[in-house]
Amino acid sequence: MVTDGDQKRYCMLMAVRDSDYVKKVYGGYFNVFLKAFAEEGEQWELFRVVDGEFPDMDDLHKYHGFVISGSPSDAYGNELWILKLCFLLQTLDAMEKKVLGICFGHQVLCRALGGKVGKAYGGWDLGLRKIRIVEDLPFCNNFFGALHDIPPSLTIIECHQDEVWEVPLGAKVIGFSEQTGVEIFVIGKHILGIQGHPEYTKDILYEIINRLTSNKLIEKEVAEDAKSRLEIGEPDRKSWVKICKNFLKAGDYCP
Repeated sequence: MVTDGDQKRYCMLMAVRDSDYVKKVYGGYFNVFLKAFAEEGEQWELFRVVDGEFPDMDDLHKYHGFVISGSPSDAYGNELWILKLCFLLQTLDAMEKKVLGICFGHQVLCRALGGKVGKAYGGWDLGLRKIRIVEDLPFCNNFFGALHDIPPSLTIIECHQDEVWEVPLGAKVIGFSEQTGVEIFVIGKHILGIQGHPEYTKDILYEIINRLTSNKLIEKEVAEDAKSRLEIGEPDRKSWVKICKNFLKAGDYCP
């Protein structure tokens, strides 16, 4: 990408290692995120936090936004890299840097900032899920775009067995589903957590479901139910990608 001094810089905090499938088809998860969120003239830098790679604390001010990926790890775990990530997120919150957390990223953001996460009471959530958006968004921010453009619900790809139990003090829940009470939360104008996967395409989830089934991590009935829901519906991927990009890149204003 272009590397002039005026370009916007974004930081990708990768909490998952590339699967063989994603490496073969997409060249790695980083490319999946780039295809979804990146635009011409931006610089995106990758840090594989799952392997202990973190941005230098002295460089944090240089980034316009940060994205935390999903992960098979538990956001409530105490591995060193997870604890270090929590400290980084606390620092970014104090700096009021924009941070987008997806799935594990959503959960670890919540944990780092004082909320509670744990195993999902309803078990695995795999496949398509309809998210209800609250009618009166409790903040003044333009990342959802004009209010009249927001449908009352949006469908997203889900792939998780953990969930947010309790949001941090000052957070607002702005999306929920029949399965999960905290699908989307915000803190001020700089923190956005999304439980689902805006960046996923259906083929990525199909492969994950097959892998989970082969490794006996989910029952065949769960896998078949998830696949059947994928076959009869489509995620509102364009809308989710637009929301994420607007959050990361648009200026804050009160209309």
